[in-house]
Amino acid sequence: MRIMIVTDAWAPQVNGVVRTLDNTIRELKRRGHAVLVISPDLFKTVSCPGYPEIRLALFTKSKIKSLWNHFLPEALHIATEGPLGLAMKRYAERREIPYTTAYHTRFPEYLKSYFNCPLWITYTYLRWFHSKSKNVMVPTPTILRELSARGISELSIWARGVETDVFKPQRLEKNNDTTVFLYVGRISSEKNISAFLKLDLPGEKWVVGDGPLLETYKHEYPDIQFFGAKKKTELVSFYNQADVFVFPSKTDTFGLVMLEAMACGTPVAAYPVASPIDVIHNGESGAMDEDLKQACLLAQEVPRENVRRYAQNWSWKQSTDSFESYLVPFSRA
Repeated sequence: MRIMIVTDAWAPQVNGVVRTLDNTIRELKRRGHAVLVISPDLFKTVSCPGYPEIRLALFTKSKIKSLWNHFLPEALHIATEGPLGLAMKRYAERREIPYTTAYHTRFPEYLKSYFNCPLWITYTYLRWFHSKSKNVMVPTPTILRELSARGISELSIWARGVETDVFKPQRLEKNNDTTVFLYVGRISSEKNISAFLKLDLPGEKWVVGDGPLLETYKHEYPDIQFFGAKKKTELVSFYNQADVFVFPSKTDTFGLVMLEAMACGTPVAAYPVASPIDVIHNGESGAMDEDLKQACLLAQEVPRENVRRYAQNWSWKQSTDSFESYLVPFSRA
């Protein structure tokens, strides 16, 4: 099948949307599907306010038509609700072409955090954007229930996976016996990383990632080690050196980094909110508590072999099985 995937988020961005699509596309191609990604790098772009690394596509109409006619897809998936996703939605609906969509990011909450944009405005837009979708793919049952309560229908669960052949336990010599609490992700306000940074924990706190608040936090927390952004293969060493992976976000829709840490055998500490409550099993792969410090201390007690075993239940093959089953094929004629 010839599958067109339209996304406002793509390489060189490093985030959960890009990693999810990249792994899904790789698996689709293994199955013999032809996949074309329509992404901002094919168009003139401007920077996204608050996310300068994200480029927003401009003047898309004529090029979308050209790309469509050249590729002649048999299934269409619109992955994001940004300018490029909007342009493809309009193109498809004018031609009565069926399509699926996905909900990857809590933009209503992020826009409220950054610009104090009322939630009702952005959720009204999301209801309209997804209203003609044949399947709105969401990552967890909790997110499905939340969107359903907001009036979005045709929801299906598209769970995530982890590369257990890449993210796996390693024998590493630690410099000392100090407990290491690790955070990996974007250094920004919506990730609630300050909740982790200010904790009084019995050990070292390590932070891997980049973002607009990196320099601010380096200055405010001189005793914390900040390592900057790292490549996927480099992350494996950090996960393996950590005793606990701390996930302080209350707004993520999933959090692939949790699965990556678990696949390396590192238990996860988090708040009992959407995404962690669908990914973490208390006592088996980590710990959740309204008191994040308590979650960190409880997670320390979880055996690493149990965590690794739990992570092996999450595969990109199973994830792609779901994605593939939700697509709505149509005739190229």
